[in-house]
Amino acid sequence: MLVRDYMTTNVTTLTDDLRLLDAALMIRRTGKRHVPILSAETGKLVGIISDRDISRLAPSILSKQSQEEYNRVFEETPITMAMTKDPITISPDAPIIDAVQILYSKKIGGLLAVEDGELKGILTVSDMLGLLSELLTGSDKSRSMTGGS
Repeated sequence: MLVRDYMTTNVTTLTDDLRLLDAALMIRRTGKRHVPILSAETGKLVGIISDRDISRLAPSILSKQSQEEYNRVFEETPITMAMTKDPITISPDAPIIDAVQILYSKKIGGLLAVEDGELKGILTVSDMLGLLSELLTGSDKSRSMTGGS
């Protein structure tokens, strides 16, 4: 079993010239929890942002900020301030056990599959739970490549 057998290949991405608002809207609209960030100049992978990263930078709703001030934080904060730079990656041809060990030991929810410097897919804890379910039930169904993040 290889990473490429279980990764999601249709990956939603954003570029590093965008704002926190763009990431928040993308995550809300798509339901994805992890979004790779590509360089606006080169198209190369430079980071990853998660729903938790966005929550961490969002002002508390208990603060005494007006709605305009609250929104301004999202509109003015560069995505690069919230994203994890130089994210952990894996080869699509790596054994799936290597990916599981990375996800578990690093306590991360998404692992980016990169080949020759190009983003090829994303493998998430949800994808691995799907594999675990298949293994436990003994099913050998063909996988849908619309997996989650």
